[in-house]
Amino acid sequence: PVFAGMNGSAIENFSCVIYNIFLMNCTWQAGRDAPADTQYFLYWQKSRDEEEMECKLYVKDENCRNMGCIFENVTVGIEKAYFLVNGSSKDSLIQFYDEYIDLYKI
Repeated sequence: PVFAGMNGSAIENFSCVIYNIFLMNCTWQAGRDAPADTQYFLYWQKSRDEEEMECKLYVKDENCRNMGCIFENVTVGIEKAYFLVNGSSKDSLIQFYDEYIDLYKI
């Protein structure tokens, strides 16, 4: 059940960059086999004590698909931050992608 969803539908090449100290830009690519109508949603949790937050400023491609996110007022802690990107499509279940990242190493 953890990997429910169509193979090849999860995002790829997820990465985040911190710039101007307080801004973080995360980007990804659509899964190779994701249906054309797939929309992706990014959530992150700065540390275990914090609430999970959805991206508020998505970066979209020409098809209005979310392909990135800009986070403002980012503070970097020493704990790994947790990132989760899930997707939805009317045709099939989309696999989610998640990763723990040391923000202070970025």
